[in-house]
Amino acid sequence: MTKIGIIICGRYQTCGGGKCFRALRERRGSFARYAPDEQVEVVGYSTCGGCPGGNIEYVPEEMKKNGAEVIHLATCFLVGYPPCPDTARFKAFIETAHGLQVEIGSHPIPQKYLERHARLPFWQEQDTFRLAAPLMAEADEIKLAYN
Repeated sequence: MTKIGIIICGRYQTCGGGKCFRALRERRGSFARYAPDEQVEVVGYSTCGGCPGGNIEYVPEEMKKNGAEVIHLATCFLVGYPPCPDTARFKAFIETAHGLQVEIGSHPIPQKYLERHARLPFWQEQDTFRLAAPLMAEADEIKLAYN
């Protein structure tokens, strides 16, 4: 069994996690890395704490105490407006400070967000397009289903 933690952007602190948990169940987006028959347990779900990400320092440690092996920085870091400029730094910090593997993203990027964000120049300036590439690999009908 693989134990994971999910950290969402603080701007979406009231999010119930519906798309993330659906994607985990369906093995879509960044959760496609887990085989359909592999047991995956969510051992933590939290926000980054809001800008500039104060929870990034200690929440992964708590998740690790609960057995987390992988931390997913949710898709909202990439498709929220504006995209989080610290996503790559959060990944590097968690991997270095806590020795945990970090996956950027959770659910597939909804088609409506992809179309809107792909036209925004800062998405490419911040390297967000590259970070989001694995989440855009889903078939168009899947991205539409996550609208």
